[in-house]
Parts: sequence; C-alpha cells; structure tokens
Amino acid sequence: MKDTIKKLVEAYGPSGREEQMRALIREDIEGLADEIRVDAMGNLIALRHARGGGNGRRIMLAAHMDEIGVIITHVDEKGFLRFSNVGGLYPPILIGGRVRFADGRIGVIGVERRDPDKQIGFEQLFIDIGAESREDCPVKVGDIAGFVRPMIEQGHRLISKTMDDRIGCAVMIETMRRLQDSPHEIAFVFSTQEEVGTRGAQTSAWDVDPEIGIAIDVTGTGDTPKSRTMAVRLGAGPAIKVRDAGMLAHPGVKNWMADRAEEAGIPYQFEVLEGGSTDARAIQLTRGGVAAGCLSIPCRYVHTPSEMVDYRDVEGAVQLLVAMLSKPVDL
Repeated sequence: MKDTIKKLVEAYGPSGREEQMRALIREDIEGLADEIRVDAMGNLIALRHARGGGNGRRIMLAAHMDEIGVIITHVDEKGFLRFSNVGGLYPPILIGGRVRFADGRIGVIGVERRDPDKQIGFEQLFIDIGAESREDCPVKVGDIAGFVRPMIEQGHRLISKTMDDRIGCAVMIETMRRLQDSPHEIAFVFSTQEEVGTRGAQTSAWDVDPEIGIAIDVTGTGDTPKSRTMAVRLGAGPAIKVRDAGMLAHPGVKNWMADRAEEAGIPYQFEVLEGGSTDARAIQLTRGGVAAGCLSIPCRYVHTPSEMVDYRDVEGAVQLLVAMLSKPVDL
C-alpha cells in the first residue's frame, strides 16, 4: 500500500483539476469493480455488486481526490503572479513553498517586504516562475497550482503534502483489493471538490442513493505541544467520528464501526472535531437523508505541505472497512 500512497500524495490534483489524479486511481482499480464510471462533476464511481448472501445494504464509501491549492488572479508587468486560495490555506505557512501547475511548471511563493505589525495575507504574497515579463509568462489568470513535496517515511510515520485526502483514497483502493465477497452493493466514490464545499460527494450521493454512507478522511490530533485538547493521537488506531462542525454521525453507523473493531481486535479512537467537516455531511443530507458516518485517519499539520500520518492507523482503517463490509449490518 505504501507505493500506492506515495504515487497518490505526490501527484497533482487541486479542486476542480482532478483529471490526473482520477486517471492514476482508475489504473489501480481496473478489474476490482463490476462497473466504473465518471459523472459530470468528475467523480470516479466504482460499483461492486452484492455477493455472498442476502441482507445486504446499498453502501457508499467516499474519499476525496482533490487537494488544496492556489488560483492565479493577476499577472503583473514583470511576470510575477498574484493568487488566491482554493480551499483552506493559512498565508504565513506558504512563504518559500513551491507549487506545481498542471503542465508541471514550478513556482516559488515569495512575500513582499513585511511590516512586522501587520498580519501576512494573500495580498503580500506572489508566485515567481522565472518569467521576466507579462508577455513571456506562460501562466495565465485562472490557472491552478498545488504544492510540491515528496513523501518521506520515518519509522511508522509518513509525511507528505495531500495526505488530506489521498490517504483516504489509498485506504479505499486497498479495501477494494482485499475485500472478497460482500452481501452489500457498494459504491466506492473518489470524489471531487471536497475542499471547496463537498460538492462532488453531494452530486454522487444523489446519483448512488445509498442507505448508508461512510466518508474516509483525515482528522486533526491533540498530541503535539500545546495543541488544542482533542482525544485523538497518531498510532492509536483509526478514529471513528462522533461529531464535527458539519454533522453528527448516525449512532448506528458509529456503533457498527466500533463493534466490528472490537470483534477484530483493531485499535480505534473516538473523534470529536470542533472545526471542519467531510463528505459525510453531504452524503447525510442527500435526498430524504442517509445514515452516515466517517472513518478518520489521524493527521498532524493538516492543510500544510507536510501532513503526517501513522501507517499503523492507515492499515487499521483498511482492516476495519474489510471487517465491516464482509458481513451484514443492522443499524
């Protein structure tokens, strides 16, 4: 699974520009589904028909393909690029970082001479791609870039850009590889535009019309110095969401996850996230409502170019999903 993770996290794919990521994932899941299709929003939907007994449900799993990024708003006369955010970005962490455009071109984020009494905002930042004028600048207004950062492995820890949520995509791919017969009709949805409003999950959930929905995404931790108090830490197992800023998990889905983890001896944690939400919120509010929950991978430094996860939590998430999907469920 680590080779898959490395391939996905290092690839380009900001919100609305998921084409390259979708092609990579499709290569990995060919032959693992009964039907694969792409909808108008660009969601990659892989369907597995029910096998191995009755009492199945129609279940949707969702992990988003897109990453946070930047969009060019202006090119000045010297060829420097002004930009805004695509998804949640904190301007001070961007200085000196590198970004990559869809054609592979690299830019460096610079900052104007700083006023020590003024908070750094996007208006003080620019991107330098080595152009000397507006006329010879190949990047245009509206072009979108993502961060550049290789994945590194240190002990059990994996560090890279876009663990949010390429790690969820890798978990779903590995689940598809390991899951044999299931009584359930399962839609594995690799969704688009989550970082700008869970848009892909909203439309794909309407299409799939699930009875049960589960998002696989990252969550923050409370295990760094002076961090916000939170009962989630790296290496203690995947986190079963109870609540975040956008949803309350369905009690039956939450208990289903916890019960299967207990039965299989898989370490797990309960998660209450005070800020942010996931595709599970969009799924939950589809049509007449869906019993929805979220399985989270604990992640430090979310929405930075160096997000960190623990491989044991990732492996535990795969094991738990396989255990859940292999048997009937009664919520």
